[in-house]
Amino acid sequence: MSNVILESTLVCPECGFSKTEQMPTDACLWFYECQGCHSLLKPKTGDCCVFCSYGSVACPPIQLHGKHSGCCG
Repeated sequence: MSNVILESTLVCPECGFSKTEQMPTDACLWFYECQGCHSLLKPKTGDCCVFCSYGSVACPPIQLHGKHSGCCG
């Protein structure tokens, strides 16, 4: 995974708060609580995780294999 970026900045669609988080390499993050407004973020339809929906960088499996390969199965 040498070419994979492991940090992504999540931006809350409700309040705009952003925070850089370490992405897991072996699991999806389906829920994330915004530390600004405490909204519970969930992936958008068609996305596998909150990083793919609200992050500056897609999750590691998507980076490696592309969106059509599926993720975190």
